[in-house]
Amino acid sequence: MKKVMLAMALTLSYILSYGQISAGTDPTVQLVRNATLIIEYGGKKILVDPMFSEKGAIDSWAGIQKNPTVELTMPLEDIVKDVDLVMVTHTHEDHFDQPASKTIDKSTEIIIQPADKDFFKKEGFFNASVLENQKDWNGITIHRVEGQHGSGEVLKMMGKTSGFVLQAKNLPTIYIVGDTIWTEDIKKDLKKFKPDYIIVNSGGAQVKGFGNTPIIMNETQTMDLIRASGKGKVIAIHMNALDHCFTTREVLKKKAAGLKIGPDKLIIPEDGDVIKL
Repeated sequence: MKKVMLAMALTLSYILSYGQISAGTDPTVQLVRNATLIIEYGGKKILVDPMFSEKGAIDSWAGIQKNPTVELTMPLEDIVKDVDLVMVTHTHEDHFDQPASKTIDKSTEIIIQPADKDFFKKEGFFNASVLENQKDWNGITIHRVEGQHGSGEVLKMMGKTSGFVLQAKNLPTIYIVGDTIWTEDIKKDLKKFKPDYIIVNSGGAQVKGFGNTPIIMNETQTMDLIRASGKGKVIAIHMNALDHCFTTREVLKKKAAGLKIGPDKLIIPEDGDVIKL
């Protein structure tokens, strides 16, 4: 009887460990819209930068049309169902809006940058934790890195932004760059973390009244990032959803084609697409 019980225990242990390995070896990234992502990683569902507003619910930022310029491609209940963690790079409306604040349960665990502590306290999220540098969470190491949301005078107005790096044993390293232009600091982060996947906001957004100064990477800066990306694959998002983003998927594809950069290096998902890592 003891031998039978031991065999059953060993079998159960194997099944559980195999299930954990299986969950961890098949991570995915789904683009919901703009910078909103659902990342399945290490058996956990992570929601990044939720913007849930209906099409045209937010004022125009470029004087062209109201934002967002497209609807969500999936129901809200599917997006927030069984979410284990929310990560917010910063609290601009295209990364965390009021519909997101109202939809996401206030007890949900949220990782935020130091600059946004008061915002989330005011919104009533009592399980939001400030990430200064890094933390271990359910077998996943999460690093926070700094972003630069523009340059010159416009940077003073845009405020602080962050990115996140996800690392776990036997899983690819994912670098969520966030809202930033191309800088030497981003280049250093690429060398430091050597990410397998780099998720970059490539919409080339500009703020009305500040000329053609980009506040996130455009097609040219995205190519700079690709040149410095080593063996990492680049996933370009934050396009075709806001009226102040002038780098569209079509513009980025054309730029990449001219430099003979193919989909084996640069992935440009449509809204709703799921990428297996």
